[in-house]
Amino acid sequence: MSTMLQWPASRPARPGDPLVDSFGRVHSDLRVSLTDRCSLRCTYCMPEQGNLWLERSTLLDAAEIEAIARVAALDGVDTFRLTGGEPLLRRDLAEIVRRLAALTVGGRPVEVSMTTNGIGLAGRIDELAAAGLSRVNISLDTVRADRFAELTKRDRLADVLDGIRAAAASGLRPLKLNTVAMRGVNDDELHDLVDLAVEHGAELRFIEQMPLDAGHTWDRSTMLTRDEILETLSARWRLTEVDGRGDSPAERFHLDGGPHTVGVIAAVTAPFCGACNRLRLTADGQVRNCLFARDELDLRRVLRSELSGTERDAALDSVLRASVLGKQAGHGIDDPEFLQPGRGMNAIGG
Repeated sequence: MSTMLQWPASRPARPGDPLVDSFGRVHSDLRVSLTDRCSLRCTYCMPEQGNLWLERSTLLDAAEIEAIARVAALDGVDTFRLTGGEPLLRRDLAEIVRRLAALTVGGRPVEVSMTTNGIGLAGRIDELAAAGLSRVNISLDTVRADRFAELTKRDRLADVLDGIRAAAASGLRPLKLNTVAMRGVNDDELHDLVDLAVEHGAELRFIEQMPLDAGHTWDRSTMLTRDEILETLSARWRLTEVDGRGDSPAERFHLDGGPHTVGVIAAVTAPFCGACNRLRLTADGQVRNCLFARDELDLRRVLRSELSGTERDAALDSVLRASVLGKQAGHGIDDPEFLQPGRGMNAIGG
């Protein structure tokens, strides 16, 4: 559940204190992007050709990611989500999972999860589970092979479905499937996607399309809204809201009283910024305090400086706190002066 704190004016925050912003929101979730590269080219995320990738020398290695995560854990961050691009493209993914899963907060192991497109997951999930991966979210926008190829510019639906089956068999729970709902694209498949999730013991989470495409072509009129998604689902199932949302980005609903559930992440039409507890680390070592932030602070520079030991950790902590303190009350999508982030979603991390 989201927590609010306000420091006494007499004592500034210091390393080991919670990461609290100026609105009292405590940050306990760090999304860690491992690469901006992906095995798909989803049209709402990145162009099929002409992408300018991050220089490999700028990407954080496993030890650098661990160093940042260790400081964040000291400050109370107990949830780490590995994202991309596509995290399965990192050959050292299991090592990264192993390093993060060894961290503790208050004597309890942290949670290490991953968001993936599922391609190649079937061959690696046992290794990742053994390394300490807690759970997995898999992105899937259609169950039709022709539409999948059109949306992603790759004929890989069978590979994604293999990944979903492997995740379902692995026992990692909760298993979630993420779908970006788009008008005139996949809005005729909402029931089919929920059926697929239920079949594999997963929760389908519909996501409103957000202005995060690399080409900056987002058009609000093509976005399927929260209310439209719920109306479509209600035509088949009786939806009752699940209590205790806390700081989760998803509103969750029981299907016909349960046990199966469905979620909706409505960042555009029903923003949940007031309970946000998330920070983001890009693959090249920049910390972002909001998915839609236009400013970043450089952790890589600290990691690769002459500082070492406690001095380096203190400097990392200082940068994390500066980022948190600069966080705005909301993402501002409805502000007339809103500008999309310079980076696309693949370069920010989910």
